Amino acid sequence: MSSFHEWAGPVGEGPQVPDKETKATMGTENTPGGKASPDPQDVRPSVFHNIKLFVLCHSLLQLAQLMISGYLKSSISTVEKRFGLSSQTSGLLVSFNEVGNTALIVFVSYFGSRVHRPRMIGYGAILVALAGLLMTLPHFISEPYRYDNTSPEDMPQDFKASLCLPTTSAPARTHSNGNCSSYTETRHLSVVGIMFVAQTLLGVGGVPIQPFGISYIDDFAHNSNSPLYLGILFAVTMMGPGLAFGLGSLMLRLYVDINQMPEGGISLTIKDPRWVGAWWLGFLIAAGSVALAAIPYFFFPKEMPKEKHELQFRRKVLAVTDSPARKGKDSPSKQSPGESTKKQDGLVQIAPNLTVIQFIKVFPRVLLQTLRHPIFLLVVLSQVCLSSMAAGMATFLPKFLERQFSITASYANLLIGCLSFPSVIVGIVVGGVLVKRLHLGPVGCGALCLLGMLLCLFFSLPLFFIGCPSHQIAGITHQTSAQPGPELFPSCMEVCSCPSDGFNPVCDPSTRVEYITPCHAGCSSRVVQDALDKSQVFYTNCSCVAEGNPVMAGSCDSTCSHLVVPFLLLVSLGSALACLTHTPSFMLILRGVKKEDKTLAVGIQFMFLRILAWMPSPVIHGSAIDTTCVHWALSCGRRAVCRYYNNDLLRNRFIGLQFFFKTGSVICFALVLAILRQQDKEARTKESRSSPAVEQQLLVSGPGKKPEDSRV
Repeated sequence: MSSFHEWAGPVGEGPQVPDKETKATMGTENTPGGKASPDPQDVRPSVFHNIKLFVLCHSLLQLAQLMISGYLKSSISTVEKRFGLSSQTSGLLVSFNEVGNTALIVFVSYFGSRVHRPRMIGYGAILVALAGLLMTLPHFISEPYRYDNTSPEDMPQDFKASLCLPTTSAPARTHSNGNCSSYTETRHLSVVGIMFVAQTLLGVGGVPIQPFGISYIDDFAHNSNSPLYLGILFAVTMMGPGLAFGLGSLMLRLYVDINQMPEGGISLTIKDPRWVGAWWLGFLIAAGSVALAAIPYFFFPKEMPKEKHELQFRRKVLAVTDSPARKGKDSPSKQSPGESTKKQDGLVQIAPNLTVIQFIKVFPRVLLQTLRHPIFLLVVLSQVCLSSMAAGMATFLPKFLERQFSITASYANLLIGCLSFPSVIVGIVVGGVLVKRLHLGPVGCGALCLLGMLLCLFFSLPLFFIGCPSHQIAGITHQTSAQPGPELFPSCMEVCSCPSDGFNPVCDPSTRVEYITPCHAGCSSRVVQDALDKSQVFYTNCSCVAEGNPVMAGSCDSTCSHLVVPFLLLVSLGSALACLTHTPSFMLILRGVKKEDKTLAVGIQFMFLRILAWMPSPVIHGSAIDTTCVHWALSCGRRAVCRYYNNDLLRNRFIGLQFFFKTGSVICFALVLAILRQQDKEARTKESRSSPAVEQQLLVSGPGKKPEDSRV
């Protein structure tokens, strides 16, 4: 936006290029004592007076920023387990990244080039790094993670902690509930509050980075290089979320308390449902990367020399931005100053002359004026649907894969980083290539958008049927087999006094029935069998298991975990098809509004996407996931994290919500295509009617004369 101010000049005037005398005068006026400042060409430029170096630094910074912003999504299920959060709360936590961003992004269009843009980018990056460090604070102020809450502090975790003990031992079971004091609750709220503040600061710090960086590159790059630079910037930046999931895959393989391991180690494996990875370590690495990438910005100048031929660059930009119809209808040579001022009184042009209060007052009026364009409104609504789908998928797809296919969080992140995000990049690039190679106009762009979304919708249908059935959990889910459960024979565990908040799942391999703890299976002893590569824990003397068979520690293995790869391939294909619409829908927005309102329209577009999609969508998806929970862990009498889901309900509601947003996008693009075809038909009809009149006027006026009003 600021780039337009700097080449457009004052309102109502064409772009002006100061000559050498003017530059000398300006330098004299702005220098104390009236002495002319030295010519920039006479001073050897610094290495930071190079737009190529700025592009490199900005690519690395945006890569690191998106990595730290997307890292929470890769570890969302781990954070839920560690701090006892529901999916709705974790979705709200993710949304707070957009709260801080949305609150300030509107003012970027106001400040424009008034500020030192590189320094503002540097300050924002430092704030992002500090917010990343703040996200790790809950780990350091919390007590070490105890994966079995039923074990006393002085007893090794998982040793006799969940066995069926005589009722006389019951007081020892109340250890975890005994900690439910006001101090514990206050500490929990403080930890969660710190994460919400950190996410808000992440959003605030990211406000100046992208818009100021793009405008800075656009201002000081040569016209032939600017698209290339922005393309490189975009390509490198798009790798950020993929790297975030790759980093999450590595970090979640490490135990959460790797910096304070208990004596004797831990008996958990990465496949254990109680495993919590080192989620905080990724934030430290990403925050350090952002801090390092921020350093060069404090050395870049507020302005730097353009890359060669500034005048030629500005003329080419003006030649490209003026549409042929407007050139033919309103020739600049015949335009009066009054008409020019009237045509350029959009908010973008007058913003530099407004105070903050005036800017706030005039913004709603121009906003309503922009929303009157039907094409613009429908395309933005379709993008809201697509962004809602993307926000929910990016936030909860790792958790969905973990629960649906019984895979580890590390493996889920690895698959998403290797398959889903590359497909998104391919879809966006292919969409841009198709628009350029086929020379698509508005109708062609609308048809491409509709075709891409229809194919995406088609490939989403099989997702409803690819999944795993719910585990049979004794006492929780309905058992289809004849194996009796504790709810039918409660006497088998009457003497056990099992803890209500315990979680140490065991599996009966003969019937594939899972028990919440060995106590719920009526097991009274524990046996460890050492193997060559690892040891296997068994629980024996189980009164609630048929024939007293021993049960294995850990959840039952899924019989259909192999389906996760074809499932994710279909998801990736659908994502690529949906991303085909990125470039053509953006072109529809640019061509659907007046030229002077284009910059504002793009700003309004991103504001709507944040408010209507990126902020509410994670909360909506999280709430839908919570409704499928069949067993909640309790913490001091309140619902904490969900232990077990109904897999069929989880799949139908999560994929169904995605399908709903895709259908909304299809409807919007269908309406856009219908309106564009109608407008195209009306334009052709009007052109055919006006052609005979023009030919007749040419015959009357003679071959040597030109009619005054022959513009079509």
